[in-house]
Amino acid sequence: MKKNIILQLILCLIISSCTENNSDVKSEDYIEGLTWLPENPDADSELTINFKAPVKSKLYGYTGDVYIHTGVITEGVWAFVPAEWNENIAKCKMTKKDDNCWSISLTPSIREWFASGETAINKLGIVIRSSDGSKKGIEEDSFIEVTDNKYTAFQPAPIIEQTMPAGTVEGINISGGSSVTFAFYDKDKNGNYKDFAYILGDFNNWTLANDGTSQMYRDNSAGCWWITVENLDPAKEYRFQYYTGTKDGDVIRLADAYSEKILDPDNDKYIPESTYPSSEMVYPEKGIGIVSTFKINKDEYSWQNNDFKINDRDNLLIYELHLRDFTSISDLNGAMGKLDYLEGLGINAIELMPVQEFDGNDSWGYNPCFFFAMDKAYGTREMYKRFIDECHSRGIAVIFDVVYNHATGAHPFAKLYWDSKNNKTAENNPWFNVDAPHPYSVFHDFNHESEFVKTFVKRNLKFLLDEYKIDGFRFDLTKGFTQRQCNESTASDYDDNRIAVLKEYYDAIHEANENAIVILEHFCCDEEEKELANYGLKLWRNGNYAYCQSGMGWSEGSGFESIYTGTNGMRFGGYISFMESHDEERTAFKAKEYGNGDLKTNLSNRMKSMAANTAFFLTVPGPKMIWQFGEMGYDVSIEENGRTGRKPLHWEYLNDQYRKNLVDTYTMLLKLRSTLPQLFSSDAIFRREVSESYWEGCRNISIESIDGKKLFIVGNFTTEEQISSAKVPTGWGEYYNFISTEQLSDVAGKNTNIDPHDFIIYSNFLMN
Repeated sequence: MKKNIILQLILCLIISSCTENNSDVKSEDYIEGLTWLPENPDADSELTINFKAPVKSKLYGYTGDVYIHTGVITEGVWAFVPAEWNENIAKCKMTKKDDNCWSISLTPSIREWFASGETAINKLGIVIRSSDGSKKGIEEDSFIEVTDNKYTAFQPAPIIEQTMPAGTVEGINISGGSSVTFAFYDKDKNGNYKDFAYILGDFNNWTLANDGTSQMYRDNSAGCWWITVENLDPAKEYRFQYYTGTKDGDVIRLADAYSEKILDPDNDKYIPESTYPSSEMVYPEKGIGIVSTFKINKDEYSWQNNDFKINDRDNLLIYELHLRDFTSISDLNGAMGKLDYLEGLGINAIELMPVQEFDGNDSWGYNPCFFFAMDKAYGTREMYKRFIDECHSRGIAVIFDVVYNHATGAHPFAKLYWDSKNNKTAENNPWFNVDAPHPYSVFHDFNHESEFVKTFVKRNLKFLLDEYKIDGFRFDLTKGFTQRQCNESTASDYDDNRIAVLKEYYDAIHEANENAIVILEHFCCDEEEKELANYGLKLWRNGNYAYCQSGMGWSEGSGFESIYTGTNGMRFGGYISFMESHDEERTAFKAKEYGNGDLKTNLSNRMKSMAANTAFFLTVPGPKMIWQFGEMGYDVSIEENGRTGRKPLHWEYLNDQYRKNLVDTYTMLLKLRSTLPQLFSSDAIFRREVSESYWEGCRNISIESIDGKKLFIVGNFTTEEQISSAKVPTGWGEYYNFISTEQLSDVAGKNTNIDPHDFIIYSNFLMN
């Protein structure tokens, strides 16, 4: 950093003689931006940091308190950080010197201010922020180089070239006995790699040494650093990290990307004891950042159901479930306690929103950082397996929602080749795009045309199927599995490379489990979706807008045609259609806020409107998905507490008769689908008049199975009584009101009077 040293020295003298309330230093005396004195700081000397907000800075014109967020940059992480981001402590409060000018002194020395002990201090990370953390003086993190004459960083030995043992793969190689071989890939797009790699762990007392206990060998033909650690206790869980970097001091600690359990010092402490015992999350004293674990003799789970499989993939009745917001304890134990309810409701599959390790504990889970580890915020590995096993014992499949479009910066592949200046993956990273080629990405975008990425994803898919015996996957944002530059108007266009990648993943899944189901959140052109469906994959089909419109009592855009595969020639069963998903506004909320007539104030009519929606949803052939609590008419907005924020629980809805009637409608129709699947098979005759043009005169659906079971559904979504334009079919013999089970006479060939927001299902049979 080149500044006017004389001016800086003068400023330092002036600053030291001023107080917060009586400063002789004026704004014009400061150099714009971040400056410090002395210009070349020493770890055992005082350091004064000044900041003058430029006009474009978010702190320009700010009149509140300003704080420094700072830490010692050691091995790739911020260490010895005095306060959390939004934690305002006196030590970090900067002194206001004039409008837009602040200063702070780290005294009596940098080392003592940070209380960093024997850690070498060569770099500080700096962020100047407002008291609430919403404004930064400079958007990018700033860094100050420091000289440390007291402690020096570890000096690595020259590389030792040696071939990995046969059969070694990336990650933690446990082959029995008392030894483990560790390997991690390190070769960038240009064929370059780090200057050294070491392993630190419980097995070598977390000590860096050049004596063969921690230095890793280099197998350049495999692109890997590796080491075999011997004489381990097979019953003990060990903790470890990789230490790698370059000779110029760019050093980082890495957890293993293939870890099945990680320890996170920032987040584990907030996990309740009942969810994950703290005795099993003891963080090592010498760890820095996320730590990996392993045990040679893994704790084995005794599966009770080894042969479960989905019987009818075209009649899946899926319940999308978010563990955090499903019960008061927000974990797998809570969900286990509600399986009686879900089984009684009649669903035959649960789709868990992402449960692989994600950043933090309070999340939807679409911010993954470790793909082989289950997030501890929901429970132990044994709890995950017990939940899945119990679902299988009840005839319920379990589908994992998986996120392979992107990963956070905490992922080891991202950290290994990282552009700290721009806070994104580096240009030479072999796994990630620097910037996503599509407009939908968040975090850091995987390049799915990279063989490294495809190998990693396929290995992870097989692991999840084998280890947890799940029944399939819902892939998030598969539209993003592209390297084609596109925008919102072109991202859905046919992409043969994207199709090839998804087929390759599907093949890998079926090689591991031929019965596994694969669902895509794709939303691309019909041609592409049909090709994928013909290959065996299933596609999310969003009916939210139409069902919200009908649920509110508004005709515009309310046609139900799109959720049926017969609309556009999609393969039968190709769509997983839904009225709501985690990502859509709740239909009952919209009816409460924007409903026509008395829907905003009349709970009875609102729940009747939701039931009518359900009757024209669950009776449409093909797989269906229900978003949790939709069956209760959950009417809290998706935006409550922020879109992905925690939502209030309302299990007491079940005590309200109007809401209970809606639950009963779901239960009856789900039972119908599971008891008489032939009514919803490709062989059944299905007719419908459900477009906007049937708003007046009522909508209707008719179904006839090959064994003669018949249904006729007629519904009025308006605010006034309607007479159906379609007549009840003739020639049935017996007629019943399917909901009330009342036997009917003199209805054949007649029109039907239907109350507002109501429906009738006629049948020629009753269920037992």
